[in-house]
Amino acid sequence: MLPRATEIRDRVAASDPGLSRLRSALAATVSMGTALGVEYLLAHLTGADPKGALVGMLLGAVVAMMGSMALGDSPAWTKVKTAVFFPVAFGAGMAPGAAVGAHPDLMLVVFVVVMFLAVFVRRFGPVFFFYGFMAWMGYFFASFLHASVATLPSLLLAVVVASAWVLLLSLTVLRTSPKRTLGQVVRAFDARGRALARSCADLLSSPDPHQDARLRRRVQRRQARIAEAALMIEAWSAQPGAVPEGFSAAALRRAMVDAHHLLDQLATSACALVDSGSGLTVLAAEVSDRLARHDDQGAAQVAYRLAALAERTGGTAGGWWPARHFAAAALELAPVLERARRPGAAGAEPVDDFQPAVGLVFGALPGSAAAAGEVPARHAGWNPLSRLDFVSRQAVQGAIAGALAILAGKQLSDARYYWAVLAAFVMFTGTATRTETFLKGFNRVLGTFVGLAASIGLAALTAGNAAAVLATICASMFFGFYLIRLSYAYMIFFVTIMVGQLYSVLHEFSPGLLLLRLEETAIGAAVGLLVALLVTPLSTRDTVRTVRNNLLGALHEVLTAAAARLERKPGAEADFDALARDLDHRLYQLALVARPLTRPVLGGTTSPRLRHRLSLYAALTTHGRALAVAMRSPGSCTRHPEGPVAACTALAEAVEELTAAPPGTGRPAAEGPLARADVALFAYTPAAAGERAKDPALRALSHLYHVLCDLAATGSASPRRLSALPAPTVPRLYRQVRAGIPGEAPSA
Repeated sequence: MLPRATEIRDRVAASDPGLSRLRSALAATVSMGTALGVEYLLAHLTGADPKGALVGMLLGAVVAMMGSMALGDSPAWTKVKTAVFFPVAFGAGMAPGAAVGAHPDLMLVVFVVVMFLAVFVRRFGPVFFFYGFMAWMGYFFASFLHASVATLPSLLLAVVVASAWVLLLSLTVLRTSPKRTLGQVVRAFDARGRALARSCADLLSSPDPHQDARLRRRVQRRQARIAEAALMIEAWSAQPGAVPEGFSAAALRRAMVDAHHLLDQLATSACALVDSGSGLTVLAAEVSDRLARHDDQGAAQVAYRLAALAERTGGTAGGWWPARHFAAAALELAPVLERARRPGAAGAEPVDDFQPAVGLVFGALPGSAAAAGEVPARHAGWNPLSRLDFVSRQAVQGAIAGALAILAGKQLSDARYYWAVLAAFVMFTGTATRTETFLKGFNRVLGTFVGLAASIGLAALTAGNAAAVLATICASMFFGFYLIRLSYAYMIFFVTIMVGQLYSVLHEFSPGLLLLRLEETAIGAAVGLLVALLVTPLSTRDTVRTVRNNLLGALHEVLTAAAARLERKPGAEADFDALARDLDHRLYQLALVARPLTRPVLGGTTSPRLRHRLSLYAALTTHGRALAVAMRSPGSCTRHPEGPVAACTALAEAVEELTAAPPGTGRPAAEGPLARADVALFAYTPAAAGERAKDPALRALSHLYHVLCDLAATGSASPRRLSALPAPTVPRLYRQVRAGIPGEAPSA
């Protein structure tokens, strides 16, 4: 049994790579909690009245919350340059808010303009996302609190003090060490790899065939989690000071690509062994179980027994080929993971111009908006707004949604309509497509609804106890920020609890007030959804198609580079590790933008065909990475390169045709290139058949051929399989080659 402490450590590390969610939650909670105390002290020193002190404390808490997120994991000097402009951003919103606060109609008009500008400035860089939101909050505070020009200095002083305080915290007690964080992400990769081994063990030892589908889905989910951790390692490797001195980011990348490739080989071989019905699954399950329990030495001993037994059975028992590949992956995995934990052992020289395939956005991987920037909006023919760029379209959507939310919200409450405005505005923050916008609005209403009951109960328990109220507010902030990446509904649930506590302190709490908040939130969400559907709508399926094309383009680069490598073209030495990581990044983006279509809400839009195609794209990435790893070996296809070169070229052409094929055409895509790839892969002499069957590059190309055939057959261009493709040129040799592919047993 795995020691309890090790099991808990693995679970924590795997659930939060680099502890980024924990660090962001702690930073927000500590910053907000201490900022309240600092602002209270400032109010006491300046002799502010109780109302002024409360406004200053709330304003300081908002500055601290947003500042902790904006400063994040940046280098020290970058944090200083960023924090200097916090007061400027808040002041840019406060000044017009104070100027028009006495004129209600003009104030609402300017409010809509501020909403537009708050989104429009995001085009200038990630930090302007926070600057825009700070200007929005500054306008909100100044206008709705009826601040005058005379009170602006005191408000700005509170902002300056809070900005200086959160900067001080981020440079000292909340400072992030890139080197330590990179090590934590590598440990998360290791923990997720062990979890994948556990899933493989469960699948291999399952006595119930009816559970196989569920267990296979678990294996696929854990493969996706491994890819996410690998991309985070890629991104953190490029941070200044992250890679230990004398080590190489390129060497770490190579070790992680190797480990990722072996883990995928372990998973695919396990699934193939289950399909074969072979008794070899018993030993394979033991290997996986030992890997999951960190017993690498014991796993190696059993893997040697599995490999020897597979060699003795040879072609007389089904599953012997996948058993061989499973054993080989298990034997290589532990040394590769150890090399990944100590990247300096790879022996590569440091590379100054290391370019990561993906970057960090405030300590996390980029969201769906980064992948949707180049996707055109629907109705571009008659709607001139659809011709705007992505950020401008979202700015227009946010302004229109805000204006409609003002009109609708005021019908319910003249005093609290801003809850509807906030709900409508944030629906266009961190989202890209109309389906994502709907899900964010739905989660906001759901979190508010569920939090309503919890808030009423907690308000009754903490009434009159200032310490309990403060503890509840801090706990709500911590859990809200910790869980926001899992679901936005969690964040709103805890925000609703916090709002109830604040109104309890102000002696304004009532269940009717929270019910009004729920109603206003529902109005804002409905308005946001209406705008997302009618004003420059961005289709989720269009976005998926664009990102899918990016993935196929990355695969095309791998195939083209492989062909050049096999032909020994001068100057054709590609960085196959970088190409493999780019392929993984494109698959991550595809899974991200397609997620709304695979999560049914009120009936959902998912379909078995969509899930099948997503699994095929995942398979393309797996085999494309396998090809990239094989191409690093100087002995790949050296004796008979003609067939693999022709296959690479033909498959690259097939990928191009699949990318260019418009939806709804009545002909199969990529018929000709796939037919040429068939001939190049399988029409060769018997003397070369056995040798080529063992070549990892040939196996990867064969897998890519079969997956591309499935994609062409299940694509929107044609619902049937490719009927025009010829049968393999030499059937007997074809069976011999397929016998050498992991996951397929030899024919009798």
